Amino acid sequence: MTRILERITATTDVHSHLGEVSALLTHLQQARASSLIVDCGDFFEGTSYYRFGGGAIEMDILTSLYDVVAPGNHGWAHHFAPDLYRLTVCANAVDDASGEPLFRRLHLAQVAGRTVAVTAIIGLQAFDAIPTADRRGHRVTDPGRALVDLLLEHHHEVDSWILLSHSGFEQDLQLADACPFLDVVFSGHCHSDRYAPEPVGDTLVVKGPEHAAGYAVAEPVTHGWAALAHHLPSSPVLPPALEPIGRRIEGLREQLSAPLAPLLGRWQEQVPDRREVLVEVARRLHRGLGTAVVLNDTALRPTRLGSVLRWQDLLDIEPFGNRLVHVDLPADLAADQGALLARLTERAGPLVLYPEPLPQALTSIMTTDYLAQTLTGSRTRRAAPDLDLELDQAVAHVLADPALFTEEGGPL
Repeated sequence: MTRILERITATTDVHSHLGEVSALLTHLQQARASSLIVDCGDFFEGTSYYRFGGGAIEMDILTSLYDVVAPGNHGWAHHFAPDLYRLTVCANAVDDASGEPLFRRLHLAQVAGRTVAVTAIIGLQAFDAIPTADRRGHRVTDPGRALVDLLLEHHHEVDSWILLSHSGFEQDLQLADACPFLDVVFSGHCHSDRYAPEPVGDTLVVKGPEHAAGYAVAEPVTHGWAALAHHLPSSPVLPPALEPIGRRIEGLREQLSAPLAPLLGRWQEQVPDRREVLVEVARRLHRGLGTAVVLNDTALRPTRLGSVLRWQDLLDIEPFGNRLVHVDLPADLAADQGALLARLTERAGPLVLYPEPLPQALTSIMTTDYLAQTLTGSRTRRAAPDLDLELDQAVAHVLADPALFTEEGGPL
């Protein structure tokens, strides 16, 4: 069927929320006939579905329903897989050695009779949040400069400019001010409650609701563009064309519902305070291994629990697969704890320390491999000589008595 495009429909920060994705997929499948379907990044990672499925279902959704996608810091490496690479655009991500673009810099489409350039950027902070191993050999350039360069190269063939940004709403307002030729900026990465379009001169900045809860749409009008953000009602039913994806999601849901152990009473029927959980994790690690511990609040996600700890609960609480490691501190940071904590806070937000304050004569800490990557040039080793320890294992020991784990759940 020939598609006659009349508008652009954008999602952002779905973060593998496959358990709530049915309404969104249904809408996108129906909208494809007249919409260019785009995403602003972070479609991957963030729930137990990603931890169990490895992103395969998310990849199929993107490659079957979407036309253009921006790379986000979560799932960066997935964008180099051939099928997704063909859909990915980014104006300011380049090879560190050659300076050549890592992805196509723009996608041209006909929308309501206009030649529209769809491009994307990833913000500097978002890029720095990509695991070091995944972005080795890559760097990003100034987003505004990259967009102006595109304008100079393609202004003669483009009627309208649409930006998919993975930078944050506040940063996008500044970018719209610096690049007034942009017609619409679809915003992502920020997880704020700012959705409705905000004008900056003649540019509209708009964001769809995250976690598969909605979308944003923009379409040409007589003078310029109009844009709106929409929330979706829940809908458990998928259209026939998407039923194979639905069956795969249901298969993961069944695996994730397997119980591991009864929860300790203090954690039952509530959303545990993640800082309280991390403090207890850090205290136990310090007591058992005799090391100072530094963790970050954002390593865990708020999750409502029942009376039994299931795989889904555990992997929703800790969706990122963090590994706990000892890391030797660089000499300058060992001598200046203020600089050490400032660097880690800048990377990952509020920290949990145990003991607090940290000992003065500190040459190493236990932390996550994610935070360890921030300490450039530092050497890491296992949590214990013969033990690879995952953060979710430590969290499970806090939430439930490990002696009660079911045989099906296996040892943690």
